[in-house]
Amino acid sequence: MKISLERLSYTVLTSWCLLGLTGASVPGTKVSDVELKIGIVQRFASNPDDELILEPTKGDKLKLTFTKDKKQQTVVTANPLKIQTAMQPLTQPVLDEQLVLGTFRTFETAEDSAKMWRKKGIEVEIAQPERWQVWAKRDVYNTPLLRRMLLKSVKTSGNKTAYVDSKVLRRVNQASWVINGYRYNRNYLKISSDKNLIQVNNKSGKSKTKRLYGGRLQLQPNAYGTYTLVNHVPLETYLRGVVPYEIGAKAPQAAMEAQAVIARTYALRNLRRFEIDKYQLCADTHCQVYYGLKGATEKTDKAIAATRGMVLTYNNELVDALYSSTTGGITAAFSSVWNGENRPYLKPVVDTPKDFWNLSQQSLSDEKNFRLFMSLNKGFNESEQKWFRWSKESSLENITKGLQKFLKVKNSPFAKFKTIKDIQVVERSKGGRILKLAVNTDIGTFHLYKDEVRSAFYAPRSTLFYLKPLNKGKPGLWGYAFIGGGLGHGVGLSQVGAQNLANLGWTNARILKFYYPGTQIQMLSNAVVSKK
Repeated sequence: MKISLERLSYTVLTSWCLLGLTGASVPGTKVSDVELKIGIVQRFASNPDDELILEPTKGDKLKLTFTKDKKQQTVVTANPLKIQTAMQPLTQPVLDEQLVLGTFRTFETAEDSAKMWRKKGIEVEIAQPERWQVWAKRDVYNTPLLRRMLLKSVKTSGNKTAYVDSKVLRRVNQASWVINGYRYNRNYLKISSDKNLIQVNNKSGKSKTKRLYGGRLQLQPNAYGTYTLVNHVPLETYLRGVVPYEIGAKAPQAAMEAQAVIARTYALRNLRRFEIDKYQLCADTHCQVYYGLKGATEKTDKAIAATRGMVLTYNNELVDALYSSTTGGITAAFSSVWNGENRPYLKPVVDTPKDFWNLSQQSLSDEKNFRLFMSLNKGFNESEQKWFRWSKESSLENITKGLQKFLKVKNSPFAKFKTIKDIQVVERSKGGRILKLAVNTDIGTFHLYKDEVRSAFYAPRSTLFYLKPLNKGKPGLWGYAFIGGGLGHGVGLSQVGAQNLANLGWTNARILKFYYPGTQIQMLSNAVVSKK
């Protein structure tokens, strides 16, 4: 389906023809910018002592807009703004309830599950209270009776992990702040400044952060009874807070440019992720790492400016611009990691500038070939990097604890197992990723599929690994060594590999075509399609 860029809050200043590019340079043409909505603090007020302090930059002031007595009110202050929350009692208890149809490690898997439910005529929405979940749509299944009727129906049809998450609320969070000695209690607050720069000191949770953001901010409620601080920021400004943190400020220029094109494409392709919470993207590895402008450098800004307006496409469609830190020597096909429609440009690519392994003749789905491939450590783009090859031992005790926790979150009946008898890789993809893994326990055998393997075990850094049983010199099974390569899902561009190729003199376009075969770089325009 073709989606005009008006749906992306994008206005084209001039009519553009698609422009195929072979290098990093871009004609000196001006394009307008897209405004994104990024959840930079996603679950503010999860803890009673959570606190945000917002400050203007030197010589500037904060402009605060909110509703008072059904009228919009604006207050300007040069002082830091401290936002806190308190639990406010309700006049009567309220039932807060969701029918959870599935819990998943990634958005991609949750989205595929959501599509399957919709094909069955069940309206759903994707949420992320902690892990990704698929909920029966709340405004459709809006009574306890409807939710329980649906639950009974899906359980009858074979879904044993669906459940109703139910709690009775007697108090709710209320955001508050003080201006000129007067305390305001509101759920919505817009914050802007003349310089479009605001410093956010997040004193919530264990990790305290202090970051500078461009654009505007809005504090708003989310679907989980807490708040999200949303950064309304132009796309090109957003990239200044992504590129330095994703690939690093010391990467070669061509690699930085490739990262800028991919980050821009990824953002525009993934605006739907947080529809339930009324923003578009998060600021961590569930989307792209976005830490604001503090890490921006002249070099990263140059790479972003050199590729301004450039996106990666396949048949005039924005690609699913997935990427990871390290592939372990071979990239993964989309379907080797997640369920869903395959992407022809996301397929196994041996991550080396030299052609020394023929996948068509030596498929890594064969265990013997896979172990031979994993014994190789020279000639790859990532050969000298930390996570190219790794080995991690884990006791049965630790493996059991991790699996039980994972299965409990999924509401699986196998969460009650006590002992592990054996773990075996049942099926691998052509590129070596684990597609199916069997765990034999005291109450039967269950299977783990694709990327959920990384959620179920603490040890593996990717699904590109094999298992070696260990006894530690004693009778019986002590545990396993997980022996593998790569860090992350391994789909698409390798950030480490891209840097090696750039050092070899490859341009950004050549690097992108290597990791995403059959694609091309184009200028963003109304002719480019955005597909869900």
